[in-house]
Amino acid sequence: MNIVVTGIGLISALGSLEPTWKNLLKGHSGITLHQPFPELAPKPLALIGQYPARLENLTAQIIQDAIADAKLALPLPDCAIVIGSSRGHQSAWEKLARLFYAPCSAPPALPYSTWLDTLPHTAAVTAAHLIGTQAAVRSPMAACATGLWAIAQGYDLIQSGEYDQVIAGAVEAPITPLTLTGFAQMGALAQTGAFPFDRDREGLVLGEGGAVLVLESEASARQRNAQVYGRIVGVGLTADSYHISTPEPGSQAAITAVTHCLQRSNLTPQEIHFIHAHGTATRLNDQNEAQLIQTLFSPNVPVSSTKGATGHAIGGSGALGVALCLMALQQQQLPPTVGLTQPDFDLNFVRQTQPAHLQNALCLGFGFGGQNAAIALATL
Repeated sequence: MNIVVTGIGLISALGSLEPTWKNLLKGHSGITLHQPFPELAPKPLALIGQYPARLENLTAQIIQDAIADAKLALPLPDCAIVIGSSRGHQSAWEKLARLFYAPCSAPPALPYSTWLDTLPHTAAVTAAHLIGTQAAVRSPMAACATGLWAIAQGYDLIQSGEYDQVIAGAVEAPITPLTLTGFAQMGALAQTGAFPFDRDREGLVLGEGGAVLVLESEASARQRNAQVYGRIVGVGLTADSYHISTPEPGSQAAITAVTHCLQRSNLTPQEIHFIHAHGTATRLNDQNEAQLIQTLFSPNVPVSSTKGATGHAIGGSGALGVALCLMALQQQQLPPTVGLTQPDFDLNFVRQTQPAHLQNALCLGFGFGGQNAAIALATL
């Protein structure tokens, strides 16, 4: 069964879907110096607005954009939902904690809705309420691989014959004091910007946003004469079982994820025409990912990471990557690796936007705890 993408909702520091794509092709970056919290020093961040975004607002806008793009009419009672988030409502929990532990005679009395609205699955429930579904609602979490895991689950729901339509992806609003402090303590935060695969890469830059896809069986899409961005042809998911934050040396589990993805897609490594790398600009991730690509693929395959433009949206990053892969397939253009000036690895990095004949693309995602994910996409 062919599973196609008929709608995309996306928000990043570069804008919604079309502005993000156009700005990316121009080599623009949404990363600038910000100090959203007075107790913390300024850091390069990829904020959507002047202040950190709210997860529920981001989710609602991205879902509405996807529905409009797919030209679907609400309600959609038989459309399943798979919306993930790694950080979820951490920002709201941090604010509640400040209230609770603020110096006072007694902790504040909080209404049930204050904390019930911040449970981990709230983004998925928000989406379900927006479209009026009575179908399955899932909320996966796999650290920075969350977006790819969510899309993979949506793919499986259609492949199994359970549903004809699924809205799948991930949204993240990770700019919080705890997140910034945690990554800083690990030495993973950049000081000036994001430079994926560069010799002078400094670390990741946190970014807001995410993307969701309207997935449909090809029969459903044809029945309503829907536009099609491309097909999802296979997925691969594994775990390292190695370390909470350090990738497995040799990347064997990650290699297995990519190998499984290719096998399930009936594709050979030579048939992949573009790789959207995870490319966080951290020392270890870029090194391990480059070695993985060198192990499995021809040195001629074009490779790009878009985190130098959008920042690292943590759980939402994989969904952003899949959406940008679909734009590359539809537009037949390779997006550049913004921020890369001195490659540290012998790979065919896309340095400037260029036209290309693309039939198949691969999107990679890796998360803390050894979460590995790969999704193969193709033109219709």
